[in-house]
Parts: sequence; C-alpha cells; structure tokens
Amino acid sequence: MLTKISAWVKRHPVWSGLIALVLIAVTYFAVRPTPRDYEYISAPADRGDVERKVSASGKLRALNTIKVGTEVSGQITRVYVDFNSPVKAGQVLAEIDVTRVRARTQQIEAQVALARAGLQQSVANVARARLELEIQQREYARQRELAERGFVSKANLDLAQTRLNTARNAVDVASAQIQSSNAQIRQATAELSSAQLDLKRTVIVAPASGVIINKLVEPGTTVAASFQTPNLFEIAADITKMQVEASVDEADIGQIAPGQKVAFTVDSYPDTVFRATVRQVRKAPVETQNVVSYLVIIDVGNLDGKLLPGMTANVEIITGTRPGVLRVPTTALRFRPKPADRGPPPAETKTPRQTVWIAGTDAYKPSRQPVQTGLQGDDYTEILSGLKAGDKILVRTKSLKPKAEEADEDDSATS
Repeated sequence: MLTKISAWVKRHPVWSGLIALVLIAVTYFAVRPTPRDYEYISAPADRGDVERKVSASGKLRALNTIKVGTEVSGQITRVYVDFNSPVKAGQVLAEIDVTRVRARTQQIEAQVALARAGLQQSVANVARARLELEIQQREYARQRELAERGFVSKANLDLAQTRLNTARNAVDVASAQIQSSNAQIRQATAELSSAQLDLKRTVIVAPASGVIINKLVEPGTTVAASFQTPNLFEIAADITKMQVEASVDEADIGQIAPGQKVAFTVDSYPDTVFRATVRQVRKAPVETQNVVSYLVIIDVGNLDGKLLPGMTANVEIITGTRPGVLRVPTTALRFRPKPADRGPPPAETKTPRQTVWIAGTDAYKPSRQPVQTGLQGDDYTEILSGLKAGDKILVRTKSLKPKAEEADEDDSATS
C-alpha cells in the first residue's frame, strides 16, 4: 500500500503538494486555540476597613416643633411675626378681635353682681325670719303658761304652735335661699373666670422661644375653634439640634440599635456628608402597600444652620465595622468564571464555605479558593482565612468584542 502511494506521489508531484498543503491547513485550524472574546478583571486582597451599612431615607424635623393654636373663635386683627421670625417665650404673635368676648365678659360680670345682690337679700330675709321666730317663740311660751292656768283655750295654744312652726319653716327657707345665692355666685364667678380667660386668649403668645417655620393666618382671617383647635403658627423651638425620621425596612431593622453612627446627605448639599447618631428605634410598625417598615430617630447637630426642617435625608446607618482587616471586594464572593474555565467541581465538605477565584499564570485558568468570611459590607467583605494580602481575586468579566458587535448581539437577544 505504501509502495503504491509513494509511486503515485512521484508521478504526480504537483497534486501531492496541494494535498499536503490542504491537510496541513485542516490540521492547523483543528488544533489552534480559539481566541477569547472576554477577559477577567481582578483585584488584590488587601488590608483596610470593612463597614456594613443599612440605607434608608427620611425627613429632617426640628427636635421640638410646637403648634400654636387658639381656643377662641373670631377674626384675626393683627399678626406681628412672619416666616423665619425669631421669637421669645411670651412674645405676642397675633391678636383676635375682642369685641364679642369682652361683651360676654361684661354680661357675666353683671350676673355676678346680681347674684351677690341676691345673696344680700337672702341674708336680710334670714335675719327677718329669725326675728319673727323669736317673737313666735315668746308668744307660744306665754300662751302655754296661760293655758296651764286656764286663762286661754286649747285652740289659742294650737294657733300659737302653728305660728311658731311657720316661723321656723321661714327660717329654713331663707337659709336655703342663702345657699342658692352662694351657688349662683360660684357659678357666675366660674363663668366670669372662663370669659376672662377667653379674653386673655385673644392675644396669641409664643409658648417657647424659637423660630417661626410656618404661618397659617393673615390679618382678616376668621378662625373657628368650635370643634377643634385651629393651628395658627408652628415654632421650631431649637433648630441647632434636629432629628431625622428615617423609615427602615423590616428586613434590616434587626441590625439597628441606639448609639450607632450615621452618615447622610441632603439634595441641597450633595457633596457634604453629615454625621449623626441613632437615638431611638420605634417599635410601632408602619405598613404601606403591604410593606412593613419602622421609624428610626436620628439625632443630628445643626450649629451652622444648613439643615432645614422638611429636607429629605439619604441615610446610611453603620451597623458594623472592622478596622484594618484582610478584605476583598464583596463582588468577588458572588463572581463565577465562565463554565469552560471553572474546572472540575470541588468535593463536598460537611462545612460549606464561600468561594473566590484566584487568577493564575494562565489568564483563563483561575483556581477555586474556599474562604472563611467575617463582616460583610456593601463594598468589602472581611476574610478570616483562606487568603493572604496581595492575592489576585477575580471580580468581574470584561467583554473584548467591538461595541457594534455587542449591540448587534443585544438586539438579537432582545428580539
């Protein structure tokens, strides 16, 4: 067989050469390595700080906001303050028309005077009734003595007894009138005190020092306090100390505790990070569209006055920290190479451990490395064992395809 092939090659050298070239080309394309259209990006394991954070949002509030209202209905005649006005405790903020309240006060004063006059009359009636009682007592004693001697009849003695009883009843009635007059005086006096209090309340004063953050009335406004107390002003008692009321999801609330450090920003100062402290975790749940959250109260200083009530705060509560520990990017714990580059799966162990992939000499042959982790944060995770500082850890895959080709593939995948 080999002899025949060798003879054929000698007779046909050109065709033999062409066939040899074809075979060489087929073999080359069959065994040559396929160029990769991706590469792995790595990051070194290093030492640094690891922080675990809970993100939330909330509103800035004054530490003590006082709503100033009125219990008196009427028309506002004067307003002495405006938005952002600083006020002192006891300072007059506004006045309500006193015409109707003053007329009611004068009417009740007249009722008090009338009740006192009635008391004096009742006292005079008691004195007159007691005098009449003394007279009837003497007359009855005289009639009884005469009846015992037989000088007057039994009928005259009975008549004297009746007059004595009538005098006694008159004294009782006059004494009851005194009690009634005293009750009327007390009632009228109480009504007068209420009317005088209403008259005093027509002048609206600041209950505490602070800054006016809301004004709800102007001169000429009519307020009605029949069913509920209308609010006229809102005073922030001390805006150098404020609080953030942050809403934290129920899945994260277990990590929050008083005393934890907080960093937050507001839209007005996006490049400024404000520092604060958790003061309270309120246990009352707030349910909105079947989502349960809890209110966390955060204390923050505001000595420079940048923060204003009502601003939206983007909050990060630091729930754990590890300084100067061996760490890797948290994305490395979730990253997995392409299936063709992973190699055989590891043997199962009783204690499952997390895995990272270490870059090797061959860029497409990373090695699997089990690690024991500690505190896990959004950016970095603490490594307790399994790695050393400087190890190159795969964190993501980068495509090497041209952008136009990537766009075509995305369009085809979408369609």
